[in-house]
Amino acid sequence: MSDSVYRVTELVGTSTESWEAAAQAAIETASGSLRDLRVAEVTKLDVTIEDGKVARFRTRLNLSFKYEAE
Repeated sequence: MSDSVYRVTELVGTSTESWEAAAQAAIETASGSLRDLRVAEVTKLDVTIEDGKVARFRTRLNLSFKYEAE
């Protein structure tokens, strides 16, 4: 097994349903342009509020992906 290098980038996913759905949305969107996704670490959960009610769930993630060897 060879040594590897990974990049970690921060994403914020949103959903009107749940924090899990927000995380899923972020990962699915990132997978459209990034390859070899490895680990997503949830770093923060919060909500936006409109008219005194929860409007959206937000999940902040640190997502790692592997750099490809040239």
